[in-house]
Amino acid sequence: LFTRLKRADRILVAGAGGGFDVFAGLPLAVALWEMGKQVHLANLSFSRLDGLDLGVWVEQDVAAIGPETAARDWYFPERSLARWLEVHELPSTVYAFPKVGVSPLRAAYQVLVDRLSIEAIVLVDGGTDILMRGDEAGLGTPEEDMASLAAVHGLDVSEKIVVCLGFGVDAYHGVNHVQVLENLAALDRDGAYLGAFSLPRASRAAELYLDAVAYAQADAPAHPSIVNGSIAAALQGRFGDAHFTTRTSGSELFINPLMALYFAVDADALARRSLYLNRLEGTVLMRQISSIIEGFRAEITPRSPRAFPH
Repeated sequence: LFTRLKRADRILVAGAGGGFDVFAGLPLAVALWEMGKQVHLANLSFSRLDGLDLGVWVEQDVAAIGPETAARDWYFPERSLARWLEVHELPSTVYAFPKVGVSPLRAAYQVLVDRLSIEAIVLVDGGTDILMRGDEAGLGTPEEDMASLAAVHGLDVSEKIVVCLGFGVDAYHGVNHVQVLENLAALDRDGAYLGAFSLPRASRAAELYLDAVAYAQADAPAHPSIVNGSIAAALQGRFGDAHFTTRTSGSELFINPLMALYFAVDADALARRSLYLNRLEGTVLMRQISSIIEGFRAEITPRSPRAFPH
């Protein structure tokens, strides 16, 4: 991953699946900042961006969120991150994209590529369901991930990479993680698997990530991130059914060290392996993507889930 990014000086790290996904890219951004790279952060937003002041909008479907950005929505991960970045004297603008289809989302990405002279895009998934090609036993929550992957796949940028942090989290959305590993093996055969690396607890990147997750939980206590909370718990050495929020009450968790591993793949190769991504071209609304995925799933017989053999 870092070999591929070595040639790029201006890098966009973007949350692919919305919500708090951009936080899962924070350790990577810290490492790249320490390497002297110019790193910008962006996220597909679940917040009510339509309530933002006009001055926040860079162009259509691209909002520049800062620590003081006013909003009508209490749920605003991008502002929580911007506030945390300011506290730590790091670049504190977080760009936000509304939940739209592939065509407007690609145009929004293109705005940032042009304005910021971006040379590499790293799409970040909290979890691993972005690695699903479409015929797995369960796809998790694919709409936002696939919108982001399709949008970036169509851009002319030198480096396009997908990274995942939080292996195992998507089991609670029906993802079979043997099939995740099967997909990674297939990408490796294509020369598209860039490897995995751990996030050491003692590293500055991990320490800042843990602090950012705690800050965001305090900023929005009614809706803490389950994905990032799970990763943070794993980083702190917690294991098994270790709950950190009442949002997981009634579920049996499996917090474990694999959640603190980054998996990296080539974004274009991942897009080419998808069985339905081409159908998303031309979509304008997120609900169109949902309908297309639902229609595709009705046409196929999904692969049977498999259990880990040991």
